[in-house]
Order: sequence, then C-alpha cells, then structure tokens
Amino acid sequence: MLRPFVAYLRVYEPLSAFGEPPSDQLLKAIEAAQLTRTTVGEREQRMWLKSQAAAPPRLLPAELGNGRAAPSTTTDVLVLDPADVPGETGPGPLVCPLELRARSAAALVSFLDDAHPALRAAVLDAGGVTAERARSRSSSALGDLDKAAVHVLSTTWTVPLPWFALVDPEQRRLHTGTGPGDPDRELSWRVAMGDALTRAAEARELAESTLGDSGPTRIIAETERWLTNFDPGSAVELDYGGLVQLIADPLLESDSSAEDVHKILEALRTGNVEELAELFNNLREYWSLLASREHFN
Repeated sequence: MLRPFVAYLRVYEPLSAFGEPPSDQLLKAIEAAQLTRTTVGEREQRMWLKSQAAAPPRLLPAELGNGRAAPSTTTDVLVLDPADVPGETGPGPLVCPLELRARSAAALVSFLDDAHPALRAAVLDAGGVTAERARSRSSSALGDLDKAAVHVLSTTWTVPLPWFALVDPEQRRLHTGTGPGDPDRELSWRVAMGDALTRAAEARELAESTLGDSGPTRIIAETERWLTNFDPGSAVELDYGGLVQLIADPLLESDSSAEDVHKILEALRTGNVEELAELFNNLREYWSLLASREHFN
C-alpha cells in the first residue's frame, strides 16, 4: 500500500520532558518501539480510515465514541537514539508522540476558520455535527496536550522551503532502496534543537530585513516560535515521508533543495540578485512536478 503523500517536521524530546516519572504506558511504548518513520504514515492513515468507518463516524481519529482520547494517544510514539542525531541532544531516548487526535483537531479548527461557507456547511452536515460542536470537541482534544504545541507538523504533496533553513545540507539521509515502492525509501535530515533554533533565528532576521513580512518570512518565524515550545535537548527531523514514492531515483539522488535554500539565504545576504532568481527558478521547477500531481488528484 502506498504511504500517504505527506512530509513531516518532527520534534523528538528527551524522555525527561514527559514527566518525572513518565507514565508506565509511555515507558512500555518506548520499550516496544513498534512505529518507525517508514510506517508512521500508514499508521496515521489506518487511524483516520478507522474513525470514518466507525458507526457513527468519529469526529477525530484516535478518539472513542464518547469523544474521549483513545489509548493509542499515549502509546503511538517514534523513538530516536541521540547517537543518531548530529550535535548535542538528549539524554535519551528521544521521543516524538504522534498526537494524531490533537493534530487533526487543529486542522479541523483551521478548516472551520478558512473554508468557504458552502464547503464548511456540506462537511458539517455530512458529519452530523454543528460548527459549535466541532469547535468544542477540537478544543477538548487540544486541551489534552501536555504542551502548547504538537510535536509534528505535516504538509501534503510538498515541503515548505523555509523548513530547509533549519538543517545542514551535508547531513542528508538518503536511501533509495529498490525503487519508489520500497517501504524503507527515505530522504531526511536530523538536527539538534540548538542548531535548528540558531539557523531559524538567522534566517528569520535575514528574511525580515530583505523580504519584509512576506510568506517565507512568516513561515520561518512561525516555525521558530513552534520550536521554542520544546526541550533544548530535543532533536528535529525533516522527513520527505511518502513524497519519496513520487520522485524517481535520479531526481531524488540529485535533490538539492536544502543546498539551494541555504544558497538563497547567502544570496539575500550578499545582494546577489541574479543568483537569487536562478535558485528560485530551480526550486520552483523541481517542486512544480509534485504540485501538478496534487492538481490532478
């Protein structure tokens, strides 16, 4: 089965960030470590489908019929060894909860705020809930979070270019496997929280001084604020996730998005307009392929 065409920005916190002592359920989940970055998309997809196949359908995935959180909300976690992350992180293990119910609740709130009224009404009618009820249940789900932010940001069909400012292009993790269908196929980066925050602050300050409050500036500023919610010993992972299924081996191997974004920052710093335009064009051409696939789907 194809993985969802989703890319991720994840934060893995030291176990100490989850309470002293952590819950027994969390410790058992870490010891079992059943989820991996290659299977997590399928897990999220199954949880969503399960919520819709229930009778009546659940408003949010990982939720019981009474609206309370399902047990999986405390056991669906990804685990990293600090030794697998360049830079200073830990102490280990490093843990990233999926928090699918809360993430879905945040997405639902955004939908209610931004969707066209006709589309919003159609979705609510199909689900048999009112806008007030949906907001109330979403607020409850978000209120169950231990922190003010979820540990995972995700996007479909593409990667926000400002995310690449957080990583070191030289630390790319690439595994093409046997081809696009290989479940272990991967393109990702890992970075210590301290390094990610330093790069985010530098990129934001540069973007503010050269681009103003444009889209890229806003995204990097929001990402920086998000990162400050977590333990300084955390690790940050930028993962192409299921997008690697859409990119042929030669293109995946030659992917220079991270390098190009860092070159764009340097071009902004030096005022090299010609190089800036060329780099933007290269990135737009590369990512337009995935954008066209989203359009046809």
